[in-house]
Amino acid sequence: MIKRTLVFSNPIQLSLKNAQMVLSFKDMPNAQKTIPIEDIGIVIIEHQQVNVTIPLVNALADANVAVMICDCKGLPHAMVQNLDGNNLQGEMLSNQINVGEVLKKQLWKQLIEAKIKNQALLLLKLKKNADILKPLYSNVKSGDSDNREGIAAKLYWNELFGDEFTRDRNAPGVNALLNYGYTILRASTARALISSGLTPSLGIFHHNRSNAFPLADDIMEPYRPFVDMVVFNLISHGKFEITKETKSELIDVLYCDVHFEKITRPLQIGLSMTTASLSKCISGNIKKLNLPILQ
Repeated sequence: MIKRTLVFSNPIQLSLKNAQMVLSFKDMPNAQKTIPIEDIGIVIIEHQQVNVTIPLVNALADANVAVMICDCKGLPHAMVQNLDGNNLQGEMLSNQINVGEVLKKQLWKQLIEAKIKNQALLLLKLKKNADILKPLYSNVKSGDSDNREGIAAKLYWNELFGDEFTRDRNAPGVNALLNYGYTILRASTARALISSGLTPSLGIFHHNRSNAFPLADDIMEPYRPFVDMVVFNLISHGKFEITKETKSELIDVLYCDVHFEKITRPLQIGLSMTTASLSKCISGNIKKLNLPILQ
């Protein structure tokens, strides 16, 4: 089931009643709205005067809803996420802790192959030179030991956005749009991981003491080009700034079609398919991740 993403950009009171999120407006006390908790996947709180009750936060956590809290600039700053979203989470935690380095390296190889291939497919879709990436996604070594991801990144960014573009997470314009899109993707990935019984804090490749969701950063890699595609379309129409309109278009990436070997699903569902396959790989039931193909 596709879950809704709710964005609150104005002062509002959010509370819980009968398994429903209740929206109460200060200036219109009789104009309450309700939304079933089960329909919600992500909540983004942008305005600093949004009030949320603790019972609602708990209900959202119970339903594995990712709640993102933005800073005073309206940019995602923190996330509230369920810590127990699957009844097999204890078993999976043990599996994750005990996963061997060989399997980690093989999984990372698959993720990087898929990422670079999707970058090439995006360039091809946009009628740019995709051939520059073909040697890099072919025969990726275990654990990407020769850093083809990094080599591909520079070629890819320059071909996609021009020779003067540099990927800088602190820069405005294109970089800010990419940051926002990736943050939305990361939240949805973390949610899918927890639904599959996985702990996002135990990464395959990404490891950082200040990073609470390294596994989400790992698994979202092949999905990043879908965000890049939206950003390219935005700047092609002269939209370089973070606005209500561009945020909406970046959030909509969760609902774009994603192709797999035999089926097509919305990206949000595709993430759950990928995380479910990761769970099976870690449990020793399969060896291949179910990864997206950009078309």
